[in-house]
Amino acid sequence: MLIATFPAIAFPAIDPVLVSLDLGFMHLDVRWYALAYIAGLVLGWRYMRRHARYPEARLPPQAVDDFLLWATVAVVLGGRLGYALFYQPAYFAAHPLEVLELWRGGMSFHGGWLGVALAMILFARRRGLSMLRLSDALTCAAPIGLFFGRIANFINGELYGRVSDVPWAMVFPAGGPEPRHPSQLYEAFLEGLVLFLVLLAASRNAAIRDRPGLLTGIFCAGYAVARAAAEFAREPDAHLGFVVGAATMGQLLSLPLLALGLYMVWRAVRPARRA
Repeated sequence: MLIATFPAIAFPAIDPVLVSLDLGFMHLDVRWYALAYIAGLVLGWRYMRRHARYPEARLPPQAVDDFLLWATVAVVLGGRLGYALFYQPAYFAAHPLEVLELWRGGMSFHGGWLGVALAMILFARRRGLSMLRLSDALTCAAPIGLFFGRIANFINGELYGRVSDVPWAMVFPAGGPEPRHPSQLYEAFLEGLVLFLVLLAASRNAAIRDRPGLLTGIFCAGYAVARAAAEFAREPDAHLGFVVGAATMGQLLSLPLLALGLYMVWRAVRPARRA
């Protein structure tokens, strides 16, 4: 057990519900978590439109507008189904209707990623677009949503870190009396800000933009590394613990994503690769 050598920082008491509305026929809670999804989708959409202006993107702005609805449905359904399958399969097998209860929380990035990947394949085929170029535009914008999502996790006081004696450790309301890593903020920084800046720098290079799949590969590999690194400070899910040795489920799920990212980078930089 670690013993803190610094006074723990008090967790900021932010109500997860921004505002409650009584509409007479129903009660509606507007939550920060929902606003994080909305902000990520809207800002990501605007950023994709900006990327579509590059001639190498070969992506009509109207297609970006139309894909917004597809992405919204895919990220929500994929994220929820992924959580049910990857993190609590036995529970949701016994309570299948609870998969639809999104307000109870529980979303998986890897599930959302699979959902959006399937949506991209179907959308690109329907519109006659390059799936890889659509993916490159989307993955450049994805860290925006990841950043807001992790900030929402912090506000909710969920997915907190392991017990620690670092000076910035916090006592989370649901995490017991010990100070812990604010791992949500680590993930917001690595998966959100750092990955966004890496992709921004890469996407400003016309030669990189003109190699379909290269930006997608950078995103996949970059996210896998960022997520795996942050998991060393994050408390494993209580119902799973460490899955294999000292590895968490998040780290294991990031391995195939890392392999895919490295393959896509290799594939894109080979000579005579265009789409």
